[in-house]
Order: sequence, then structure tokens, then C-alpha cells
Amino acid sequence: MYYLGLDIGSLSCDAVLIDEEEKILTTAVVPTGARNQEAIARAKAEVLLQAGISFEQVTATIATGYGRERVDGRLAAVTEITCHGRGIEALLSGTQVLIDIGGQDSKVIRLDGAGHVVEFAMNDKCAAGTGRFLEAMARALQVDIYQLGELDRDATADLTLSSMCTVFAESEVVSLIADGVEVNEIAGGLNRAIASRTFGLVKRVAPDLSGLSVAMSGGVARNRGVVRALSSVFGQEVAIPPEPDTVGALGAALIARDRVNLSK
Repeated sequence: MYYLGLDIGSLSCDAVLIDEEEKILTTAVVPTGARNQEAIARAKAEVLLQAGISFEQVTATIATGYGRERVDGRLAAVTEITCHGRGIEALLSGTQVLIDIGGQDSKVIRLDGAGHVVEFAMNDKCAAGTGRFLEAMARALQVDIYQLGELDRDATADLTLSSMCTVFAESEVVSLIADGVEVNEIAGGLNRAIASRTFGLVKRVAPDLSGLSVAMSGGVARNRGVVRALSSVFGQEVAIPPEPDTVGALGAALIARDRVNLSK
């Protein structure tokens, strides 16, 4: 039997297909764009084509993410908080604090060490530090967003941006460039600002990180500069799963399997 998880976010639509043994068979990440139902159809088609099966062979589908109600033929729609908790437990067992930074919001989830959500804090009112924010900063620096993660490696200054508002931060970056500040130093300042803001969110659910295992999911987890800055602020390594973008979709697929087996 096959189980499909779909995570419809603001920047990408992620799909994961698993089998009865919880083995990940195929994954897909496609841009959401302006028409999320088209993105859902493309993500579905990609994982099914890679696996060589038809949608009729899928036993159950769980949808998550902000566009979860748009998925036709789903068994259920489940919040991304629950799905990320389930997904990270399968990949990095024992995780107790999960940071999920997506396209337009940030979440910190406190887990019991077995994938169950204890508490969470969420910033969905502002795009500061999210994928949208990093896209804007990449434009201001005139680099590809995928380069941002390595730009800060040789930075030595203790520069930190004074504003995390996307509009003001972009203006500040432009001013720093005009003042002759090196791009790597600005990138380092961006990463420290994101880490500082995220740490404030973390403190709301885990005031003391001592002895707690911390992991990160979401597309921003692919930015190694942000991960390094977070690890420095936390005073410990932040673990990253192999495909951080698809953690929510994996959790959705696993929940689909769980629910089908419970109903037998």
C-alpha cells in the first residue's frame, strides 16, 4: 500500500510518497506560484511518475500547510505543526525542539521526544527571517538566493542588521553596499539577525535549551549560514535532516498510514 503526504506552502508544494513499511519512495518540491491547485497537481504527478504508480493505487492522502483545504480526494487535512512533529521524529528521532522556517512564517515546536507536540510558538504576522525575507535580501545583494548560505564564511565583523522588517532591511542592505561594506559581512549580519529573532521565538517554548536536542525543517534550513548562526546563538549544533523542505509532507504521509492502520 502507498500513502501520500502533501504540504502546500506559500513558496512550494511538497509531496512525499511512502509505502507500508514507512519507506520514503519518492519526493517532489515544486513552486506554488499563484495557482496552488496547479502546483498540487504537479507535485502529485511527479511523485507518482517517479514511483511508477497511479493515484488510484494510493491508499490515503493527508494534506497539510496553508493550502491543505484545496486538496481534493484527501483523507483529512492536518495542521503543519502536527505533521512537522511526526516527520522530524521519523528522520531525527528524539528531537525536542523543532524550528521550522518556511516561505512566509516561522514556527518553533516543543516536542516530547517521541514526535508529539507539547507546545508551539508561531510568527505568521511578519515575513522577517523567512524565505520571502531571504529572497528580498538576495535581490538587494544581487546574488542568487542559493549563494546566500555560503557568503558569510569569511566574515569577521560583528555586523547585525538593525531592522528585520523586509522593506527596511532591504533599504539598510542597499545603504551598506553604498557605504562599501563587503557582501560577506552583510550576509553575516543578515544571518545573525535571523538567528537572534528566531532565538526569541524559541525562548517562548523552551526557556532553557540545556540538554534539549534541536533540529530545523523548512526550506531556510538549506541555508547553511543561517544554520551556523543559529547554532552559535544556541550554543549547540542544530541538526538538519537530509531533505528539510519535505519534513511536513513526510509527516502527512506517515499520519495517513497511521490513520488507515488504526481504522482496521
